Amino acid sequence: MSQARNHGDDHPPVRPFRNRVAGAGASARRRAVARLGVGAPVLPVLVVAAVVSADLVGGAGMIWLPLLAAGPALAATTNGPRGVLCVGVLAVVVGATLGIRDGVPGRELAAVLAALVAVTLASGLAGVLRRRRERVLAAVRSVAETAQHALLKPVPSTVGPFQVAVRYSAAAAEARIGGDLYALIPTPHGVRLIVGDVRGKGLPAVGTAALVLGVFREAAHDEPDLLAVVDRIERSLARNLGRDDFVTAVVAGYPGEGHLEVVNCGHAPPLLVRASGAITPVDPVLPAPPLGLRDLAGHAPGLHTLPFADGDQLLLYTDGVTEARDGGRAFYPLAEGLKRHVSQEPARTLGALHEELLAHVGGRLHDDAALLLIRKPAVHAAEAEAPAPNGTTPDVPAPVPGAECWS
Repeated sequence: MSQARNHGDDHPPVRPFRNRVAGAGASARRRAVARLGVGAPVLPVLVVAAVVSADLVGGAGMIWLPLLAAGPALAATTNGPRGVLCVGVLAVVVGATLGIRDGVPGRELAAVLAALVAVTLASGLAGVLRRRRERVLAAVRSVAETAQHALLKPVPSTVGPFQVAVRYSAAAAEARIGGDLYALIPTPHGVRLIVGDVRGKGLPAVGTAALVLGVFREAAHDEPDLLAVVDRIERSLARNLGRDDFVTAVVAGYPGEGHLEVVNCGHAPPLLVRASGAITPVDPVLPAPPLGLRDLAGHAPGLHTLPFADGDQLLLYTDGVTEARDGGRAFYPLAEGLKRHVSQEPARTLGALHEELLAHVGGRLHDDAALLLIRKPAVHAAEAEAPAPNGTTPDVPAPVPGAECWS
């Protein structure tokens, strides 16, 4: 209906030609002023004006003139070479005018003006280098974001029988990519997912994360046994990682029989939220080392099977969430936050958790943080509440006397 209103036969009233011309002129003036405001070295000019005011009030001559160099130096941090040159010329002209007005000796005035010219040239060069570094950083960000999208593919809101939500924040804000990894895919053996944390952060961890996710996506489709999926990841990491490198991870699967299978490899335990609201950590049955370090421990991880009914939820996360500290060095209480914000919509739950986490640390995380929440909705209840295809309420047959109803 809204599209019909927007694209129907109703046309906006036609303004007179003079009004259209006046409006176009006003828009052009506003755009010109906006461009001037963005590129104008306002703060450096204010610094020069402050020095002029101090000289006019104090009349001290040489005491204030060297401070004019602060104008072009500050312009180098906020403007390009053209802005630096404009502020430098302004500073030289103002310095010469004030020096002559205050009777500054010619040799001293020449030294001050030469210093202003030198600062202007150096600041202009610094501005050129800053612009070049900004372009390089923009290119790095673009490449990193492309790698991020290829590595951590977007997770749809519904996968198999689950409602799904993901929140991810990289500590390396400049590159916008980190060492945490996650994936959730439907397979012939049920929905399978992984949440992990590569040792290290930033771009150096990308290769390891890509390796883990590539092996997981391949093995999750091929291996009917979840432990076999973990074994394939372990073998691949053992061949490709260094001695000090490892990956903590939780690998889970839903075979479709009302229960979850969880394998924990040195990772933080997921939080299970029952339909009743009770929250319990899913501790591993057999503590296992991180992926890549099994040869040092000498034993394999165990498979933990737990019931997962309609309305239950499972939250997987990385240590960037639970190790986030506030100003008083207190850790973020994830279980308490989940209890406060849990709802029937995973996206809303994670949105509230993420905002609370950022507020806890003061706005910026110091480690990569990933949150993945799955919820199994009550399918039968949803189908009973859904309207019929033609918009009418489906007819519910009356119970037959003596018949039993099974859910």
